[in-house]
Amino acid sequence: MKQSAWSMIALVASREIRTRIYSKVFVLTSGLFVLAIVGGGAFFHFFAPDGQNEQTVGVTSEVAAIAPTLETVGDGMDASITTREVSRDDGESQVADGDLDALIDGPLPNVEVVVDDELDSTLRTVITTVVQQEALGEQISALGGDPAEVAQQVAGAEPDVISLDGGEDRDPAQIIAGFVSGILIFIALMGGGQRVAQGVVEEKASRVVELLLATMRPWQLMAGKVLGNIVVGVLEVGIIAAAAVGTAWGFDLLDTSSLAVGTVALWVLVWFLVGFVMYALVLASLAALVSRQEDVGSVISPVIGIMMVPYVIGVSIAPWDPESTLVEVLSYIPFCSPFIMPIRIALGTASTPEVLVSIGFSVVLIPLLIWLAGRIYSGAILRTGARVSLRQALKSDT
Repeated sequence: MKQSAWSMIALVASREIRTRIYSKVFVLTSGLFVLAIVGGGAFFHFFAPDGQNEQTVGVTSEVAAIAPTLETVGDGMDASITTREVSRDDGESQVADGDLDALIDGPLPNVEVVVDDELDSTLRTVITTVVQQEALGEQISALGGDPAEVAQQVAGAEPDVISLDGGEDRDPAQIIAGFVSGILIFIALMGGGQRVAQGVVEEKASRVVELLLATMRPWQLMAGKVLGNIVVGVLEVGIIAAAAVGTAWGFDLLDTSSLAVGTVALWVLVWFLVGFVMYALVLASLAALVSRQEDVGSVISPVIGIMMVPYVIGVSIAPWDPESTLVEVLSYIPFCSPFIMPIRIALGTASTPEVLVSIGFSVVLIPLLIWLAGRIYSGAILRTGARVSLRQALKSDT
């Protein structure tokens, strides 16, 4: 019974998937990526600087009323201050033992600060700010005013900042995500594309392709190989993306970040899929032009060169200046957009309509690539010996 075209493609794809996912290269590469991501996340979680100056301050009963204010002002100055009510004698003992960084005693606002050696500069600023507020409050009360209302007015007064160059501060997590997305896309497309090319030449050199083409058409064989490698590539990138998302959430690395790590990971998968379809079709057809593994590099090097241009621009310019004209233009051009657009998405500078338009340009090109790649592959895959030229492959009726 003659099998349908899709059945033949599925058979080739399933064979390609089994061969790739059980290979040592796939397991080792995926494992190393996951280990690096989880290990890096663990390192930042346990060993990275906290980013806050932690201080434990004792307050006597005379100044206990300012304890909440000390903690609030400390948070505003990036200092984590914990207060503890103690007696004067007990507080001095704890300061000497190192259990307290400072002891504050009254009466307000003329307080005394007891330290073992020197008063931390940030803590000095916090305490000074609080006692000055207390002194101001007493003066306002003496003049018949409401200290709470004055404090509210003062707290709400802040300048409007106008940037002449329109600059915008970037979330460090977004920059890192954009940078890593660009690198991951490049490595995945480069590795996956080379696997497709090497697989084509391997089957051609071993004459296995002749046996396969006895039961199927050349375009079916090529489509199956590309489809199988797409599944393997998506699986590999998906494992890495899932590890990144799980690590970020598991170690609370994004508590203060505006980065939507799940959304970024999903778009990385989508753009890898779009990019892989385009590059795999081109590389598979070019690999069919040669019959030896040592000749693969010569036919795919122009494509690798094309990949390098948007990759270098993506990781060297886009994370730091995603709104530059060069970056924005390249993010719409097929073969370049898979490297650039994920970085813009991570940085939050690409709107959903822009992303969809960019995807649309690439998707529209794919049918033409399928036809052209199938024509080249069909015209060259059965020709052994010397390298087949593109013109000869395109003219062949095979």
